[in-house]
Amino acid sequence: MTQYEILKQYFGYDTFREGQDTLIKSILEGRDVLGIMPTGAGKSLCYQIPALMLDGITLVISPLISLMKDQVSSLNQAGILAAFINSSLTAAQYYKVLELARCGRYPIIYVAPERLESEDFLRFALDPQVKISMVTIDEAHCISQWGQDFRPSYLKIVKFIEQLPVRPIVSAFTATATAEVRDDIMDILMLQDPVVLTTGFDRANLYFSVQSPKDKYSAVVDYLEQHRSESGIIYCLTRKVVEEVCGRLIQDGFSVTRYHAGLSDAERKHNQEEFIYDRAQLMVATNAFGMGIDKSNVRFVIHYNMPKNMESYYQEAGRAGRDGEPAECILLYGGQDVITNQFFIDHNQDNEALDPVTREIVGERDRERLKKMTFYCFTNECLRDYILRYFGEYGSNYCGNCSNCLSQFEEVDVTDIARALAGCVESSRQRYGTNVIIDTVHGANTVKIRNYRMNENPYYGALAKVPNYKLRQVMNHLQLQEYLTVTSDEYAIVKLTGKTRALLDEEESIVMKMAKEAAHPENGAAGTGKKKKSRKGLAAGAAGLSGVSGAEFTEADETLFEKLRALRTEIAREEKVPPYIVFSDKTLTHMCVLKPQTKAEMLEVTGVGEFKYQKYGERFLACVKENVG
Repeated sequence: MTQYEILKQYFGYDTFREGQDTLIKSILEGRDVLGIMPTGAGKSLCYQIPALMLDGITLVISPLISLMKDQVSSLNQAGILAAFINSSLTAAQYYKVLELARCGRYPIIYVAPERLESEDFLRFALDPQVKISMVTIDEAHCISQWGQDFRPSYLKIVKFIEQLPVRPIVSAFTATATAEVRDDIMDILMLQDPVVLTTGFDRANLYFSVQSPKDKYSAVVDYLEQHRSESGIIYCLTRKVVEEVCGRLIQDGFSVTRYHAGLSDAERKHNQEEFIYDRAQLMVATNAFGMGIDKSNVRFVIHYNMPKNMESYYQEAGRAGRDGEPAECILLYGGQDVITNQFFIDHNQDNEALDPVTREIVGERDRERLKKMTFYCFTNECLRDYILRYFGEYGSNYCGNCSNCLSQFEEVDVTDIARALAGCVESSRQRYGTNVIIDTVHGANTVKIRNYRMNENPYYGALAKVPNYKLRQVMNHLQLQEYLTVTSDEYAIVKLTGKTRALLDEEESIVMKMAKEAAHPENGAAGTGKKKKSRKGLAAGAAGLSGVSGAEFTEADETLFEKLRALRTEIAREEKVPPYIVFSDKTLTHMCVLKPQTKAEMLEVTGVGEFKYQKYGERFLACVKENVG
């Protein structure tokens, strides 16, 4: 079978997404590859399809047990034999997998990186009967200490490959990688003349919003009330906040569970399955949750606190809308978030193993990343464009699908405010932080200001009539535009830059965007989210798949979708698999658009392949016929 026939028969798709065909062809030609593709772009197909065509076994190195189980379950549901090897197997199960693998039963085996050093597994890999045709490294950013999820166990991969009698094809995939991390992946894995493909980081189906409500919990409840039937994740910075938010949501009658490193293994596993199997609508978690969770019907991700860097934020937010359907990513910012993240950076135990010089370099890098994450929360520019620029891509600075692009802004000349702020920094000999500078120009009569004698500064009270929130907006803008900078140490001192002189000498003016309404951090109007959405957006996408023009989701279509979803849940319980593994929301929506009446028409639905039709097709056909006559 060709890669195109495999794509249709096993996975139910007619065409490849951007980049998939190039990477697959390169692997089949025997080339090493590095694929950097956003979450939901179909990275797994890039190695799963070649694995079915290569002569031998493809080993997929994967960092988490949950990821392996999810991938293997999905492959088995599609009619493809696959297995995983990790600590969740009993000794008998482990040896059984190795025995069947020697007999050629599995074209794909998922392996934890720690397993590569075990004598039993090495004996299997070096067995003359066993041919390892490809080694695939999933979540490849974990191999770089500059990546946001560095895992020392990933460094064992190179030694394992070197021990194999014949070097296999090496393929690596990740969703979030800066240029520095990308180069690190290639160097550490020693990729040989690799095909490197970056398909872009944009996730057009995701709506981005930043809000600064006075009461975060009330803001979350207001949102959840409008999205009662939808699945979502709420990320919190600490275990304590997870417990608090989850407990209050349970009291308020929401279907919710929790996940953090302080729970037992058994409870984490149970809670994760409650969420994945749709028995709990909401997951409240720390960043310990999510890597490798391929739950496609997550309709929103709310960050209750600001993460420590853009890489973590985009990876976590990207767990929404993996099926390509519209989804929302909402970040609730509060000033305490910066302090908490700074504490985590200063007390990062993962860095203890590094030598002092490297530890200082990594700490400096982490503080710089935190600064850029904070700027994201204050920028009035397009949020999507800010994210893409962080990863080295440049767009139009207007996406039409973020809270900033959908807010009303006006250009405001803030030169006088900017000069006073910069002048205060200069006259105080660059010795103080942001709060002291703002309090000084605003004329605050506090003990700290008097002790620092800033009430004698020439700029003291110069901006007494300007609201504090506006002063902070301008200060953030000056940092974002590099007229001022803040040191990355624990004191966070405001410093002048090479650009400041032109501002102070009245050679430059400063114009910035400000919301026409009072959309500032104190009142929380900086992005109120969108009203409850219908399935209209996906219907339009499904129309493009099917050739149906002007598809609109009617009330009858909504009813049909709910009937199909109920059937999917019923089948999932029978099969003991997560509902999205039966069919994704996108597939169900496409059924509502096409309304298939025959097997041939059902096979036109995206995500319905021959194997899945044989298992489920007739039941879904009957449901469609019953509801549309």
